Amino acid sequence: MSTIRRTVHRALNPGYAELLEVCRRVRFEAHDIAAQLDPHGRYQVNLDGEFPFLIKLFHYSSSRHTRGATWHDRLELFIPLDGPARMRMGDQEVPLAAGDVLVVDNLKLHHVVDFPGFKTRVVVISFMPEFVYSLGSPSHDYAFLLPFYSKLEKRPHVVRVADQASSTVLQAAARLVKCFSADADRQFYQAGCKAFLLELLYHMARHFRASELLRWEFLRQQQRSLRLKKLFDHIRHHYADKLSIRQAAALAAMSQPQFMKTFKKVAGMTLVAYLNHVRLSNATRLLKETDLSIAEIANSTGFSDQSYFDKRFRRAFGQSPKEFRTAAWAAVSAPPLGNAERSSARRKKD
Repeated sequence: MSTIRRTVHRALNPGYAELLEVCRRVRFEAHDIAAQLDPHGRYQVNLDGEFPFLIKLFHYSSSRHTRGATWHDRLELFIPLDGPARMRMGDQEVPLAAGDVLVVDNLKLHHVVDFPGFKTRVVVISFMPEFVYSLGSPSHDYAFLLPFYSKLEKRPHVVRVADQASSTVLQAAARLVKCFSADADRQFYQAGCKAFLLELLYHMARHFRASELLRWEFLRQQQRSLRLKKLFDHIRHHYADKLSIRQAAALAAMSQPQFMKTFKKVAGMTLVAYLNHVRLSNATRLLKETDLSIAEIANSTGFSDQSYFDKRFRRAFGQSPKEFRTAAWAAVSAPPLGNAERSSARRKKD
């Protein structure tokens, strides 16, 4: 984003200016979450059961950020600060400008898309749904989560920096980041974070009120996700195995037509596409962390045909598996040890 355009946004959007000022005083870290991804692409972060809330301040660039699709149970907001970004969620790619606020479809496989000149700081706000609304909450509290569940129009929810609601949304985000990052006044830190998060979600819910669901529809969407939990767990542990629509529907205790409709609503893609995403995510891990041949990796992740694996991999990541491995190993200066090298290293150590 040019300096001129950022200056214009600051002048026209006080909330954006306030968020930039708060973020000028906090530290951002390179986006490196590889150690927190399980073998199935799940981005696991251990949150305090009493305070399941987290803000991560990342610096993304073409040269340094963790590649590969992820998913997680946490709800998430993604706010680029300095320049454009692109997020792929399911089969949709969402372009974002600096100051836009994206509601991430957390259960769909998603990842930031690289492009020439990609470089921006990003504020990522994460929390568990029960932090805001659970079975014991007042019934009207469900409205805070409507931006995450009420996308009937099948378009991603984004508060654009030019939208009328943007300034109040970003002002609340600025106060939230300031409270979360402050060293002083830790006595009211958790209460303050929750208050500013609810303020942020309130302004977002009002912005998206045209697509609000009735409470029963909101709960129904949650129930759809729960009905597929057993299937998602099965895929996480057996992603390399063949899985037919009939088997998947049986795991979800649904008829095949009902299953296909429900799965697309929850995951944002077909079962075949989802399996390919999970398998490719595991393939990237094996390419980076092992010296297995590409043919062995293709077979171990459920692709019996290496040429099909190469084709799917190139379509997803814009490069061949060999090119991906070469770049990954170059980034850490040395390839991972093979079995023979590990044995030799142990003998030398002994």
